[in-house]
Order: sequence, then structure tokens, then C-alpha cells
Amino acid sequence: MRPRLLVLSGPLKESTILLSESEITIGREASNGIAIADPSVSRKHCLVSWHDGKFRLRDLDSRNGTLVNGTVIEEQWLEHGDEIAAGDSSFLFLLEDKDLAPPEGRVEFEDADVSAETTVIHPRDAVYLQPDRLLRELPASSRVARDLNALLKISRIVHAIRDLNELQGQLLDLIFEVVPAGRGAILLADRDGHQFNSMFARMRQSTPTPLVKVSRTVARQVLEQGIAILGSDVAGSDDLREVESLAASQVRSLLCVPLTVFQRVIGCVYLDSDTLSNRLNEEHLQLVTAIAGISAVALENARRLHWLEQENERLTVEISQERSLVGEGARMKDVYQFLKRVSPTESTVLIEGESGTGKELAARALHRNSPRATKPFVAINCAAIPETLLESELFGYERGAFTGATSQKKGRLEVADGGVVFLDEIGELPLTLQVKLLRVLQEREFERVGGTHPMKVDIRVIAATNANLDQAVRDGDFRQDLYYRLAVLKITMPTLRERREDIPMLVRHFVQKNAKRCKVKPRPVSREALARLVNYDWPGNVRELENAIERALVLGSSEMILPEDLPESLLERPSAPEMTEAKYHVAVKELKKQLILDAVEQTQGSYADAARILGVHPNYLHRLIRNLELKESLRDALRDIPARGFGGFSGGNA
Repeated sequence: MRPRLLVLSGPLKESTILLSESEITIGREASNGIAIADPSVSRKHCLVSWHDGKFRLRDLDSRNGTLVNGTVIEEQWLEHGDEIAAGDSSFLFLLEDKDLAPPEGRVEFEDADVSAETTVIHPRDAVYLQPDRLLRELPASSRVARDLNALLKISRIVHAIRDLNELQGQLLDLIFEVVPAGRGAILLADRDGHQFNSMFARMRQSTPTPLVKVSRTVARQVLEQGIAILGSDVAGSDDLREVESLAASQVRSLLCVPLTVFQRVIGCVYLDSDTLSNRLNEEHLQLVTAIAGISAVALENARRLHWLEQENERLTVEISQERSLVGEGARMKDVYQFLKRVSPTESTVLIEGESGTGKELAARALHRNSPRATKPFVAINCAAIPETLLESELFGYERGAFTGATSQKKGRLEVADGGVVFLDEIGELPLTLQVKLLRVLQEREFERVGGTHPMKVDIRVIAATNANLDQAVRDGDFRQDLYYRLAVLKITMPTLRERREDIPMLVRHFVQKNAKRCKVKPRPVSREALARLVNYDWPGNVRELENAIERALVLGSSEMILPEDLPESLLERPSAPEMTEAKYHVAVKELKKQLILDAVEQTQGSYADAARILGVHPNYLHRLIRNLELKESLRDALRDIPARGFGGFSGGNA
């Protein structure tokens, strides 16, 4: 084995450098093992070193980077035949005795002055891109000149129009200039190539274009077989004169050519004439075939762009609906008014509220209606990321900042540059990071972990918390100066129990949303089930309500969502006085009450033993007693029974 570098380009071109089991640097300085007098190479550009029987290449923070086989690298093990590029110099790494031929398709730059004899023109001045000028230089009666003029016009137009309908209209108009057809259509097939799903037609001298009838028989044959068809005499053709649509339209001649992209037929161009004087012939077929070849890719691209725009619009609406706040009650109207006034500003916002009240939805609404709407929205949950990783996630790190930091990484603040950073559960942010976040809010700058240079960012900060930050400040768990910086504008999201009037609207919204997501049929909610939903306190707020609706849709078996489809915690809650409860649910509730009373009496007031008899957890038994409002009944039943320590009435917390 003779490890070596074969110099392919640059000042040392065609020389060979032998490698040994030691380090060798490549760079512009004379002190390097491989010194290259090349201004595009850094003073210390890269290092080749020997480790465990293999060679490794490492970039030394060069200005133009180090590439291996065309890819920028920080560090990489080398294999026989790898091509290394440093500035304008390139090397072939060889391990085996037999040399490799330089890879095909390589590009090498040379610096040379443009001589005065060099001819320079602007692309728009090229003769073959000026159809009218080209036409003047050919005989006026030349058919070739006229056809070439049309092809050049089409070539220019198809690459300048993005709208599909406009492109098809212009294309047919240009075809009518050189082909004596009375009617034309462009038919595009679906992805499988079985059916036409896009059809555009035009007549030579009719605006607006009336209905244009096209022979399905001819179009299908062209689509399926990928061949062009010419019928210069439809009435005299054994195959075409039997086609009813052609006979009904009195078509005298027609042609149909395939539109082919990467050997796949995506549609066809159809033309016909109903006069004998304007009969379509083989020259027209040749010309339209050439036009189809020029325009097929442009038509496919325009169609894909049209589909992408529609899909993007659909997904934007869908995401907006899924991530929108729902409700029309007084409390939600106050929220909407706040968001409307605050969205256009750059002020920092603090959103308070219990878990599940929609704090992130409010933050996204602020972003969506702000001048930064097209920029990133980066959400960071300060409670979900371990403290040891949170700093590097926020600020990023430099290569070598700690063990495992083999490359530089941007933090989320840097990723959000120009947009919005949403700091959820900000109350969980460690005190050490609160100081650094304060600097970000004051100066809009930070340093990466292991970095020495401050980095500027243009961000808007929105924070959210379900904790009482006022109390956290008093307890010394949250910096007062940071709190004041975050709470420039502050809003508290209402709990669901504070806006019960919005529950029916939320229920309808979640039925539609989750039916689509879970691929089940949306079902109406019964009056009794809705009463249960409205009367429940919802400790988990809107998130808990959505989970309850999803459960009912998936597990329910009737045509409506009934109370028995809801979680048990809702059924244990008494119905509102104005709502009549179904007999079945009344009976179930009474049975539960009696079972609990019997079990507690049997165990002489021991809730732990009663829970064991009933086969439930003691905590669940306490919840049942509370929700079924059994405290008074148990107190009466156990009045004469002495307390028995843990689990007894006097020691319980029911």
C-alpha cells in the first residue's frame, strides 16, 4: 500500500504527494506540509491524519470549506478514490498501487483575461431567439421560415407563462397561426394515465369558445398507444367515418399528437377542420408533433404548479382551522379583541392560563396576524427539554464546545430569526438560563455554547405559563426583572368552566375535526350527552374535551353520541337541573351509590377496604364519592361507627 494524494488541479497540478502515518496540513502558509500558493485556500485549510489504520480529513475552519466528492465536510474518513477539494485545488486520495482515472464530469476553473477579439452578445440579441428577424432573413414564401418562426415563438412563450389556462390558450392561438384547424383542444391525463382530468378547448375565431366536441376514440388511442394520428379525409377513412362524434360534427380532417414527458404520455393535442379547403395534412402533423415536444414539459410543470398552489391553499385553510381558537362567548370575545390589538405590534406577550386552555393557539394567532406571518414560528417547551440540553437547544453550540459536539449547530433562537419564538412553560426555565434569556430580550443577542462572539437575532418573543409567576417571583424561583420584560402585554386564557356557553360550538368543531382524522362518520350529540358535557368542570379544559369527543366517536356504536359513550368521570357528575336525565343513567348512578354505601358500611368506614371490595383504587373511590355527592349520606350511615385510622371517615379526605 502506498497512500498518496494525486493533485488534479491547482498550482501543484499533476504532482504526487506521499502520505505517512502522521499528520499533514494543507494550506496557503509555507509552514504547511502541503503549501499551496492559491488565494482561494486558507492559511491553514485542512488536516490529513492517521488513526487506527485509516486516514481522516478534517476542515480547519477554512474560509471556502473542504469538500469530499463534492460535499462540504467538517470531518470524514477517507477511502480509496475520494476526491478532495480545497479552494481551486483538488486531490485524488489513493491507497492501492493502481492509479484511478480522474472521475468524469469534473470542472476546473482557469483564470484568464477575456481578449478584445472575443465576441460578446446578450442572450436576447441571439438571432434564433428573434423570430421576426429570422423570418426577414429567409425567403418570404418559405414554409420552413414560417414554421420555424412559430416554433421559436412557442419555445419562448411556454417558458414564460406559469398559469395553466393562459399557457394552453396561448399555445392553441399560436398553433392556429400555422395550422388551418378550426378547433383545437389540449387534453391532460390523470397521474395513472387512464382518464383525462384537464381539458381546454378553443376555436379559431370564436370568443367566448362554445362547446368543442372531441373524438374520445381518437384521443384514447393516442393516450394509450403514444402514437400520433392523422385523418386527412375522415369521410373516406374506413376507421374514422364510423366514429359517431366525428360524423355529427361534420369533421373533414383531424390530427391528434401525444404530449410526452420522460417517455410517459401525459395527454394530447387535438385539432380538426370541417372544411375541405383547410384540410390537415402530414406537414401539419409533423409541425404539431414538434410543438407538442417543445411544450409538453411546460404544460406538465404548469399543471403541477397549479396543483401545488391549490394543495397549499387547502392545507393552509385546514391548518388554520385546526389551530384556531373556537368560541363566541364574552370571555373569548375579550381574547379576540386583545389579539387583534396586539398582533400588529412587536411587543413581548405573556399568556397565562391553565393547561389545555389554548395558550399556544393564542400565540399562533398572534403570529398569523402579524407582519411576521411568513417567517418561522418556533415553539420551545421549557419543561419538556432536560435542563442539561435546554441551553444548547436555545442558543446552539460551536464545534468542540463539549464532548460529542463534532459540528456547529444553530439554536432555535437563531432558526427563528425574523419570526417568532414561543416559550411555553416559561416558569420551568432554570435560573441560570433566565439571566441569558433576559439578555436576549434586552439586546436581541446571545452567544452559542462554547462561542465567543455575540450573535444578533430579530425575533418577537411570546411566552406562556400555567404557573403563578407573581408567586414564583416572591419565592425567588423566577427573576423579577425577567418577569417584567416578559409581561409587557399580558393575557389570561379563560378556563372551559368559565365559558360553558362555548362548549356546544367546541363539541361540533371537535366532532368534525376528529371524525376526519380518525376516519369515522361524524355523529350528532344527544341532548343528554350534551348536558353532561356542559355540566362538567373540565379540569383538563379544552384538551380534555377534545379527547372525550374523540373517544366517543371511536368507541360509540349508535347513530348518535350518547352519555354512555363519554368517559366515566362525566357520568358521575350530576346533570344540570334543567336537563332531564335518561332513566338508564339515573339507574346506573343510583346503583353506584348503593354499592359504595354497602361497601363502606360493610368495612365499618374503611375506604381502603371498601375500595378493595369494589375492585377500584382508593383514590378513584374518593373521586366517586365526591362526584356522586355521597359525603352526607356516608356521614349519616357511619355516624355511630368509630374511625379506624387510615381510610376511616374521620381520617379520609373524600
